[in-house]
Amino acid sequence: MRVHDLSVPGNLSRVSWKLSRTVLRGGTNSNVGPLLGKKIRNAKQPYCFEVNGGELFAFAGIWDRWKDASGNWLKTCSILTTTPNAVTSAVHDRMPVILEPDSYDLWLDPWMRDVSAASDLLKPYDAWAMRCYPISTRINHVANDDEQCSAPVELAEIQNRLFS
Repeated sequence: MRVHDLSVPGNLSRVSWKLSRTVLRGGTNSNVGPLLGKKIRNAKQPYCFEVNGGELFAFAGIWDRWKDASGNWLKTCSILTTTPNAVTSAVHDRMPVILEPDSYDLWLDPWMRDVSAASDLLKPYDAWAMRCYPISTRINHVANDDEQCSAPVELAEIQNRLFS
């Protein structure tokens, strides 16, 4: 399945209601989190963003299954993005839509067609419930799949490695 991100700034009517809504799991407890990079000199510094002290959470997403020009079925998925909150704006100009747990059922309801109700869910997550910290660039290598990938690092430590 191909995963993309899709920014839906305020006008949800551009998104077809034929697309199926989904939620995608995130959170540092699963080694899956909203990881963003901020360019420092010529390298991107990865950051981890936690919600509610590292709890699992869900991104708002949409998916579809369609045939390409060759007649092959493709499954595609997009994580919806929105404007950043105060925590994420220092690193990126948008953020994934993180759903509140009590809104999962509404987002996943296939009969929900209320654009206003859906749009209300696609807002920046409350910054007070999030934290951000730099992590090691070892997250960039697929062979690294352990807790150290989301462990905080000191930026000074990273800068020292650039010159050693």
